[in-house]
Amino acid sequence: MFKCFFLSRRWWPWSLLGAALILYTTWYRVSLDVQVNEWFGSFYDLVQKALGEKGSVTLPEFWTQLATFLRIAMLYVTIAVFIEFFTKHFIFRWRTAMNDYYMSHWDTLRTIEGAAQRVQEDTMRFARIMEGLGVEFMRSMMTLGAFLPILWTLSEKVTELPWIGPVSHSMVWVAIVSALFGTVLLAVVGFKLPGLEFQNQRVEAAYRKELVLGEDDPTRAQPPEAKRLFADVRRNYFRLFFHYLYFDVAKWSYLQFSVLIPLIALAPTVVAGVITLGVLQQITRAFDRVEAAFQYLVLSWGTIVELISVYKRLRAFEHQIAEHAKTALPPAEPA
Repeated sequence: MFKCFFLSRRWWPWSLLGAALILYTTWYRVSLDVQVNEWFGSFYDLVQKALGEKGSVTLPEFWTQLATFLRIAMLYVTIAVFIEFFTKHFIFRWRTAMNDYYMSHWDTLRTIEGAAQRVQEDTMRFARIMEGLGVEFMRSMMTLGAFLPILWTLSEKVTELPWIGPVSHSMVWVAIVSALFGTVLLAVVGFKLPGLEFQNQRVEAAYRKELVLGEDDPTRAQPPEAKRLFADVRRNYFRLFFHYLYFDVAKWSYLQFSVLIPLIALAPTVVAGVITLGVLQQITRAFDRVEAAFQYLVLSWGTIVELISVYKRLRAFEHQIAEHAKTALPPAEPA
């Protein structure tokens, strides 16, 4: 899944240079987001000044602030559209490398149950999932690198935490604890999901294979056998639905409550009136970015479960290639 793309000289222009371009543009997008965060501070301070003292802010000053945001936003949109387009090409080349590798061993793999599905569908799903998870992981790491120092500095303006009192750089620790709690919570309640997703792909493959064989062989895919195989599909899906039920309850309850966490943490500081509206916006926005980066596993858990199941299937596929290579080696000559 990896070495056929990243360790193949044929694909180096895409795998190495392409990955470097994606990393650079992702970092540039994060830097633009930092500029937007600074803009929020100056803009809402301007709004507070205008509302607090009549005539203290002129209309040209207000338009200048909006024009600054528009310039940053348009640049962000242009970069985002370009990198999304390039990443799709990058990932498809990765899928092509996997497809070429597996098809070069087709004579070995064709007897494996669901071989066609793994070459066509699983490589497609692997590429699609890696596009989303990979880019989001890089963005999360770079967001932490950019916004963690900002939140660390802004936290000095926070006087104290409710029920705890003064804590140095408190908002950073609140973000870490909040994200860690959510990650552990979902890891515990969702530990059965990867196995069920893997089993789901197996029963789907068995049912699909019988139907495909039935297209050419009238003795296959007869109603009793098809009904039995579909019953396995239904049974596994119903188990999956049940386990996703309580997983989604935990996930969405946590995510909804996490919206209130920075407001609760900032309550004593806001009531004391020691920060401006602009600083409040900067803190809450930086907190959201840092917390979301720490919540990468929480926000992506469902997709990670799907990736694990696809990885298991493709890993078993590659194991078959390795086993065949061992048996195909000529016996060693005696010394």
